Amino acid sequence: MVSSIANSLGFGSGIDTQQLVKDLAAASREPKVERVNELYKKNQVKISAVAQAKSDLEGFANSLSQMVSDGTLRSTPTVSDDSILSATSRAGLSADSFAATIEVTQLARAQTVYSGIVADKAAPIGQGTMTLTVGGVAKTITIGATNDSLDGLANAINASGAGVTASIVADEGGHRIIMKGPTGAANSFTLETATPALAGFAYGSGGGMTLGQSATNAEFTLDGVAFSRASNIVDDVVPGMSLTLKKAAPGQPVDIGASRPLDMIKQTVGDFVDVYNQLKKSLQSASAMSGATTGLRELERELQALVSKVLTSHGSINKLSDIGIGSTKDGLLSLDSAKLDKALAADAGAVEALFNPRRDAAHTEATDPGIAFALDAIRDKAIAADGVLDRVSKSLSEKGETLAEQLEKIEEREDAYEARLEKQFGGLDAKLAALKATQTYLEQQIEMWNSQND
Repeated sequence: MVSSIANSLGFGSGIDTQQLVKDLAAASREPKVERVNELYKKNQVKISAVAQAKSDLEGFANSLSQMVSDGTLRSTPTVSDDSILSATSRAGLSADSFAATIEVTQLARAQTVYSGIVADKAAPIGQGTMTLTVGGVAKTITIGATNDSLDGLANAINASGAGVTASIVADEGGHRIIMKGPTGAANSFTLETATPALAGFAYGSGGGMTLGQSATNAEFTLDGVAFSRASNIVDDVVPGMSLTLKKAAPGQPVDIGASRPLDMIKQTVGDFVDVYNQLKKSLQSASAMSGATTGLRELERELQALVSKVLTSHGSINKLSDIGIGSTKDGLLSLDSAKLDKALAADAGAVEALFNPRRDAAHTEATDPGIAFALDAIRDKAIAADGVLDRVSKSLSEKGETLAEQLEKIEEREDAYEARLEKQFGGLDAKLAALKATQTYLEQQIEMWNSQND
C-alpha cells in the first residue's frame, strides 16, 4: 500500500505517474470513443427520420381515409320535409343529376298480438308444445315443468330464433304477454297449439291471443313509380342514398336532392398537396442519409406516381393531374387553382369521385380505387412486416446495437490498457526510486572519501 501511494505521488521518480497514466489512457480512449459515439448519434438521427416519415405516411393515409369514411367529402342529400322521411348518403350518390319526388302512402309495420291478463306471471299456464310460424318457417315452442309460466313462455319464444319478440307487460290486475314480429307483410306469424291448456296463448286458427296490428309493407312512389318494401329503411331504391320513412303522408310529396361540399373538396385538394409535401420532405430527409435508402427512394417514386395514376373510370377527369395537381422540379407537389376550378365547373362529381369514389356494380375498387384507397395500398405495403420502412428501421436498429457493442468493447480494451500502464509505470517508478537511493548512497560515500583526503 505504501509503495502504491508513493508511486501515485511520484516519490520515486519525481514524476506524477498517476496523471501521466490518465493522460496516456485518455489519449488512446477518447478518439475511439468519440468516433463511435458520433456514428451512433448519426444513426439515431436516421432512425428518427425514418420514424417521422412512417408517422407522416400513416397520418396522411389515415386522415384521408377517415374523411372518406365519415362522409366529409361526400355529397349529402337534401329533403324538403324531414318529418315525413330523412335521407343519408352512401358511396355512389350522384349529386349533379339527382333530384326526385317521393310520396309515402304507408309505413312498414310489424304484427303484434297480445294475451289476456294473467294474475300471476309465475303461475303455471299448462304444459305442451306450440308451433310458431313466421313467413312460412315453423319453430317448436315447448313448455314443460321447468318453464311452465308466462315468463317461461316468453323466454321460450325469444330463444326460438324465429325473429318474434315476446315481452311481459304489467296491466291492471296482472300481466299479459305481447308478441311482435319483424316488419313487412311477409313476416306475419301464427302461434298454434293442440294443447287445450295453452290455447289462451295461441294465435291463428282460434286461440285466445288478440291481434294488435297487422304486418304491412312500406308503400311509396318515387317520381310516380310505386315501390313496396318490408322495412322503413330503404337502401336499394336511390343509388348512394339511404331513406328512412317516418310517417305515411298520402298527397304530400317530398322533394329530395343532393348538395355537394365544393368548398370542402377544394380545401381537401389544397390540404392534400400540403401534407404530401410534408411527407415528401420527411422521406427526402431519411433518404439523404447514408445506409439502406434504396427502398425509401422506391417509396418516394410510388408516391410521386400518384399524380398520374388513374383513380376512377371517368373519361376525362380521372387523375390528380386532371384537377391541377402537378410536380415541381424538386419532387414536391403544386396546385393550379385555376385548373381545379375549371374541373369543378366542368364535372364536380368527377372531382369528388377522385376522393370519394362511387361504389356500385360498375364502380369497384379495381376500376375506381380513389386516392384514399391508392394511398392506403402504398402505406400498407411500406409499413408491413418486411416492408421498406420495416426493413430500414430494422437495419438501422441493428446498426445501433452493433455500435453500442463496439463502444462497450472499446471501453473494456481501454480499461485494460490503462491498467497495464498503471502497472508498467508503477514498476518503473519503483526502479527509479531504487536507483535514486543508490545514487544518494554513492554521493554520500564520495563526499566522505573527499573529506578524508583533505
